[in-house]
Amino acid sequence: MSFIQIIDYETDQPAEIDSRMREQMQAAGEPLYTRLDQTQDLDNPRHFMTIVEFPSFDVAMANSNRPEIDQMARELTALCTSGPSYSNLDVRLHLP
Repeated sequence: MSFIQIIDYETDQPAEIDSRMREQMQAAGEPLYTRLDQTQDLDNPRHFMTIVEFPSFDVAMANSNRPEIDQMARELTALCTSGPSYSNLDVRLHLP
């Protein structure tokens, strides 16, 4: 089964966060993730969640252990007005 990480944050710079995240996540050639979506809260336009899906927990951890990802996380935190907080989720059921 796959693995999903949800990054929950508030920002005034969502396009910059999305751009930097996509750039760094693809920096090593083929992206390690299978899905990357930035969502915006309709009730609070400064609240976002980025959903990153990986083929497995092991692939997600290999990605997280890359030094450039650690640096990116620090840079993205500086762009947030609140957060980020992370949820790490194993996908137990997937319906097509």
